[in-house]
Amino acid sequence: MNLLNYITWNVDPEIFHLGPLSIRWYGLLFAMAFIFGQRILTKIYVAEGRTEGDVDVITLYMIIGTVVGARLGHTLFYAPDYYLSNPIEILKIWEGGLASHGATIGILFALWLFSRKQKFDYMWVLDRIVIVVALGGAFIRLGNLMNSEIIGHASTVPWAFIFERLNENPPVPRHPTQLYESLSVFMLFVLLYWLWSKYKAALPKGLLFGIFVTALFTFRFLVEFLKENQEAFEDNLALNMGQILSIPLILVGLFILFRVWQNPKPALPGGRLKEQEVSKQTKNKV
Repeated sequence: MNLLNYITWNVDPEIFHLGPLSIRWYGLLFAMAFIFGQRILTKIYVAEGRTEGDVDVITLYMIIGTVVGARLGHTLFYAPDYYLSNPIEILKIWEGGLASHGATIGILFALWLFSRKQKFDYMWVLDRIVIVVALGGAFIRLGNLMNSEIIGHASTVPWAFIFERLNENPPVPRHPTQLYESLSVFMLFVLLYWLWSKYKAALPKGLLFGIFVTALFTFRFLVEFLKENQEAFEDNLALNMGQILSIPLILVGLFILFRVWQNPKPALPGGRLKEQEVSKQTKNKV
């Protein structure tokens, strides 16, 4: 095997540090996901009659939902015994350990709270937010590449990466699964944004969310066949944890798309609730 035929990857995860403060590629890309996402979401909201203030509020909900959901997802899905025995370790996010499936659940719950408090149509919010979530996913997977983590199986494809920071002896060319996922969700972002910009007035409620969930987690299910398992216990499973967690989300996406196809309903402009829905929420609070 001629290692010169492959791509050598040896990027330092740390950009620079000042004393105890370390600036890392993953953190920078994570922040960029929210910065660019906020700008795009502002354009979407203003175009549909909402304000920049709405975007500021939803961004706060998104950040909390993403970080808390991703961290709890990792601790509960991949290492529950360890973290339940050492609960203080759950708070040490800087040591790594975020799960995209947990982030999905956290975002869905956070946006449900936002929709109820701000009296937004929940599905309208989801249809718009998945556009920027897809872009954010592309940034975050690039962060995983910078960390030389979430690696693929050994491969002889000409674009295989040799991750030197893994210190494998002999070096092993591997599928760059981080790039596969980053490119796939970026293309999903382009598709969703194009659909919104061209057809926003006629888009059935739930269509963008259904496409996003179905496409994202179908690809995630498939790409897991090319990835190394993240935890040892997954070696004894017919499907790894990423695939197991993707299946119910794929089914949710397909169900929503079926409902949209069966009974397409346009959302009200600006994600406003119908009067009877606002009245119902108000009664529930009382």
